[in-house]
Amino acid sequence: MFKTISVPADCEVIRFLNAKKVKPAEIHGQLVEIYGENVMTDGMVRKWVRQFIDGRTNVHDEARSGRPSVVNDGLVAKVNDKIREKRRFTIRMLFDEFPQI
Repeated sequence: MFKTISVPADCEVIRFLNAKKVKPAEIHGQLVEIYGENVMTDGMVRKWVRQFIDGRTNVHDEARSGRPSVVNDGLVAKVNDKIREKRRFTIRMLFDEFPQI
């Protein structure tokens, strides 16, 4: 069984084929041919090609500003425990029990 190719690897392929002047539709076709239907969409391939044409060289996501997530493994475990403790746990009860969410 084949391992799923990560997005940065897909983008490296797109960057390489774009540098060889391969059209976005053909790039997408080649990705589908090799990796199957679970590869990124044609629209996403076109978006990456536009970004590479505009000068982007990094295939990894840039850091974004914003509120950090409060969800962590400990909180998930606590929520799971509460739900298992009382099966008729409502969203309101979840909010009352875990207001930080």
